[in-house]
Amino acid sequence: MPPNIPTYFKGPSPAVNCWQCRHFATSWDPALPYSCKLLGFKSRMLPCMQVQQLDGRACQGFEPKVAGAAGAAKVSANRQ
Repeated sequence: MPPNIPTYFKGPSPAVNCWQCRHFATSWDPALPYSCKLLGFKSRMLPCMQVQQLDGRACQGFEPKVAGAAGAAKVSANRQ
C-alpha cells in the first residue's frame, strides 16, 4: 500500500490470520459468526481484523494451529 495511507486501513499483519489460529472458532449466531476463544468475544468480522481496528496493532494472542496425528486420524476415520 502507498505510504500515505494510515496504518488503520492497512489491515492485519499477514502473519495473523484467524483461520490459522488455534483460538479461532465459528459461532452458531448468524449475526456474530466469528469468535475468539482467547479474548472471549464474537464478531461480525474476523477477530484479528476487529483487534487491528480497535487496538491499532496486530492481534497479540495469535497461536498457529497445531497439525498433529490426532487431526489426521480423525480425517482418515471419517473417510472410511
